[in-house]
Amino acid sequence: MIFAPVIRRAAYAQAPRSADMALQRFLMGALAPAAAAPAAGCTITQDEKATTLQLDVPGLTREQLTISIEGAVVRVQSVEGAPRQVQRAWELATEVDASASTAKLENGVLTLTLARVEPASKAATLTIH
Repeated sequence: MIFAPVIRRAAYAQAPRSADMALQRFLMGALAPAAAAPAAGCTITQDEKATTLQLDVPGLTREQLTISIEGAVVRVQSVEGAPRQVQRAWELATEVDASASTAKLENGVLTLTLARVEPASKAATLTIH
């Protein structure tokens, strides 16, 4: 005699099956570009005005890190001779306003608040002759 638990279909019909979720994770990892996939130790959040990157860099000080912004590309590197080597780069969807962006290192977590460049109107006014 075999006993098997009986679960009503309505109780879990709303949630996807674990096999479906595993297949979805596999396909998203295989089909998504590598730049879009977040790396371990990194959290990315976005809103309408800025993108916030939080990167774990334990054991490093502010003097041992360099941050460069070039258009929509942000690079974080550790200097030569640092106790730990870090080299990361992100390409964002919009360009970054370096003058309005901030960086903060606290308890081994580097937080970059990257302000987006406001789109300027390129409309020109012509005079009628």
